[in-house]
Amino acid sequence: METEVLIVGAGPAGAAASALLSTYGIANVVINKYPSVSNTPRAHITNQRGVEVFRDLGLEGEVVKNATPQHLMGEHVYGTSLAGRELGRLRTWYTHPHFKAEHDLASPSAVCDLPQHILEPILLNAAAARGSSVRFNTELLTFTQDDDGVTAVVKDRLTGGRHEIRAKYLIGADGGNSTVVEQLGLPLVGKMGLGGSINVVFEADLSRFAEHRPGDMYWFIQPGVGHDGNGIGVLRMVRPWTRWIGVWGYDVAAGEPSLTEADGVRIAHQLIGDDTVPVKVESISTWAVNDVYATDNMKGRVFCVGDAVHRHSPMNGLGSNTSMQDSYNLCWKLMMVLRGQAAPSLLDSYREERLPVAKQIVQRAKKSDGLMPHLFMALQLPPASDAQALRDALDALDAPTPEATERRRAFDAALHATIMCFNTHGVETNQHYTSGAIVSDGTPDQAAPRDEEIYYFATSRPGRHLPHVWVTRDQHRVSTFDLCGRGRFTLLTGINGAAWRDAAELVSKRFGVPLRVHSIGRGCDYEDSYGDYQTMSEVGEDGVLLIRPDHMVAWRAASATEDPEATLAEVMAEILGR
Repeated sequence: METEVLIVGAGPAGAAASALLSTYGIANVVINKYPSVSNTPRAHITNQRGVEVFRDLGLEGEVVKNATPQHLMGEHVYGTSLAGRELGRLRTWYTHPHFKAEHDLASPSAVCDLPQHILEPILLNAAAARGSSVRFNTELLTFTQDDDGVTAVVKDRLTGGRHEIRAKYLIGADGGNSTVVEQLGLPLVGKMGLGGSINVVFEADLSRFAEHRPGDMYWFIQPGVGHDGNGIGVLRMVRPWTRWIGVWGYDVAAGEPSLTEADGVRIAHQLIGDDTVPVKVESISTWAVNDVYATDNMKGRVFCVGDAVHRHSPMNGLGSNTSMQDSYNLCWKLMMVLRGQAAPSLLDSYREERLPVAKQIVQRAKKSDGLMPHLFMALQLPPASDAQALRDALDALDAPTPEATERRRAFDAALHATIMCFNTHGVETNQHYTSGAIVSDGTPDQAAPRDEEIYYFATSRPGRHLPHVWVTRDQHRVSTFDLCGRGRFTLLTGINGAAWRDAAELVSKRFGVPLRVHSIGRGCDYEDSYGDYQTMSEVGEDGVLLIRPDHMVAWRAASATEDPEATLAEVMAEILGR
């Protein structure tokens, strides 16, 4: 079998890569050693940048139809159990009015809760419908590469037969125990298996406990395995309010536990706090908390994406989103190289651009994990506290004494600090690049006015993500995002930018690369009805923004140059390695 790109793994990263490549018209085969997509909800938070990938693929409607929307995600309750005592609440996932405004200004798409077992079929169905060959029960054994391509030996796990797949490029999207990473010998930093967790997927009608305080997760302080022997149990909503995941810890030093359905019911009832609630266990599985990132993500014609090169805890919901964005960064570059529109050197920018992102999100998740022990410290709980010690600590929290006042202040401060386990809008939206596929406009770096881990920083500076604003056409609102993407470069210019349109036509013919052009302003292709584009673009009416297929600003000019064609040709040549 021969193809242009072989994708190993059909999780969010691999499924996204397959959908993108097939949409771009690039032949690809995706193999998955398992018999189906994920059979459990697993990853679930799909942030704005994640939804934007679906939007660019024309699949956002499927996401909205199948996901739990933002307004049902944000009441994050701390307590002793779902039916037990509440200890405090946070407004998470940007549902607080202050954060909601910033969330809505950053993107036309909204964060949502889309469980992985629903996310993957949306992408894979689109990939298959657009020409990808999707093969389950097919396991990668080995691969070799040469100057012209990659030869993979795969095993049919149903028949035991082996055969070869010859591809021009290979994408390793095979998760946290990646065969591709191991065989490539990519260097990894960090540790695996720092903690163990149990997932119990179950059905139970918990409406009376949850619908008046709708959230996607409820966290409970209980005695058990965790921070110094004190546990945080989690009830995670899969479908409001009848399908759930109960999360509880286990001691990795004691080995992976052998769990029965009765254990699943017990864990569910422990977290619910009411053992009269009927519970139907669907599945029980274990997973490990990791803290690992790769210091290289490619070698020759093989590229690694997703959990293969960044492995971390679920904190902040960055995993599947970053995995899909890895593929979003890589696939348009593969498309242009395979079509002869760009030199292979363009692919080196994948390393330059995504390695810092992988490191950042792993470190952010670790920081967020580190916020949890402060809750127990504020309660002054001794290690491995039992139920009585926890009750005593909570009773002491209520006492009308100066000592209890200080304890309450410490506990409330620790609780509210955990908002950084959820609301890291800047980490999600401010990912920016310095590479050979970005051309500087010569302006000095601009410092963000606020903490870039927390707050979105909108700028059109090269290497940053195109800011979203609403423009209008025929009286209908259109996001600047929807003017770009879909595998093509785009020029955005103003009312006096006709020279850029002429230049784009000539440069497009010269390089054989489609360059769409949109003018924005009075009487232009799109009206700047709110006046937001003029501010956001940071260029004059005769200036231009060059936007890559992945919505990143590749280059900008504040005003028209003496020879726009020569200027644009020079920029495109630098980006494409031509």
